[in-house]
Amino acid sequence: MPKRKSTDPTQPPASGKKARTAEAPTTSVTMLSSSTKLSSKVKTSKRSSKADSSRHAGFYQSGSGTTPVPPIQQSLNKLFDQYRDNPRDAPDKIGIEGAQKYLTDLNVELDEVAHLAICDLLQCPSIGEFDRESFVFGWRSVSTGDKPYDSSSRQAQYVDVIRKRLSTDPAYFKQVYRNAFRLAKPEGQRSVPMDSAIDFWSMFFGQGKGGIEWNTASVKWLDLWCEFYEAQIKRPVNKDLWNMVGELVTRTSEAGGPSFEWWTEDGAWPMAIDEFVGFMKKRNGEGESMDTS
Repeated sequence: MPKRKSTDPTQPPASGKKARTAEAPTTSVTMLSSSTKLSSKVKTSKRSSKADSSRHAGFYQSGSGTTPVPPIQQSLNKLFDQYRDNPRDAPDKIGIEGAQKYLTDLNVELDEVAHLAICDLLQCPSIGEFDRESFVFGWRSVSTGDKPYDSSSRQAQYVDVIRKRLSTDPAYFKQVYRNAFRLAKPEGQRSVPMDSAIDFWSMFFGQGKGGIEWNTASVKWLDLWCEFYEAQIKRPVNKDLWNMVGELVTRTSEAGGPSFEWWTEDGAWPMAIDEFVGFMKKRNGEGESMDTS
C-alpha cells in the first residue's frame, strides 16, 4: 500500500524542551491531582445512565432479595458504600471525591501505572469513577478463600502484587497499557488527543511511575519519540497507533532494536512509526538506505 509522503524526517524536533522523564505531565494525567481538574476529565469520559447504574443493584447490594449473599460480597458492598459520593441519587457509583479517597487509602498515586491497573481490574467506566458491580466482581476475581481482598488494607496489599506484576509480566503490562486507551480518549471520540497521549506515554514509559522505562544506555527513546510526535506528526492517536507504540517500545528495547533490524518498509507499522524510524535512521547516518516516501 502506498504511503503518504512524510514530513521531513531529517528535521529535528523542537529544541530546548526538558526531558520527558523529568517533566511533569501537563494535561489529562495531571488532571487527576485535584477534584476540580479531575471533574473536567471525567466529564469527557463515558458515563453509564442512572438506570444502568442501578440495574444490578438488587443482586449486588448486601442483604437484598432472598438469595444468600456470600460474606466476601457483603464485605465488598459495605466497603463500596463507604466511598460513595451520592448514596441517595447514585447508590451504585463512586465518583470523583470518593475515588480519590479510595485510592489514597490504597496508597496508590494518581499518576502511577498501578492506578490504571486498578482501573483495568475494576473495569472503571472512566478515570475517577467506580461501579458497584465491577468493583465487587473485580475484587472477588482475585480473592481466594484464605485471602479475601475485602478491605482497603488488604486491597492495598494486592496493589503491591500489581506493582510487581507490572514490572515482571510483559503480557500484563501490555493489557493494562492497551486498556488505558479507553480511559484516555474523550467521550464520543475514536482517538486520544496528542497532549493526553504524550502524558500517558510519559507515565507508562517514563521513570519512577511504575512502568517500563523506555531508554537504553545510548538512546533516550521516550524523549525522542514524544518530541518527534509533537514536532512532526501533530495528530490525535488512534487505537492502532496507541497499541503499536507499545510494540515499538518492546522492539527497540530488544537486542538489535536500536539499529532497527526488525523494521521493513513493507511492514504493517502505522505511518507515524515508519516516519519515526526514518528520522532515527537519518539521525544515525543511515538514511541513504531508506525511502520514506
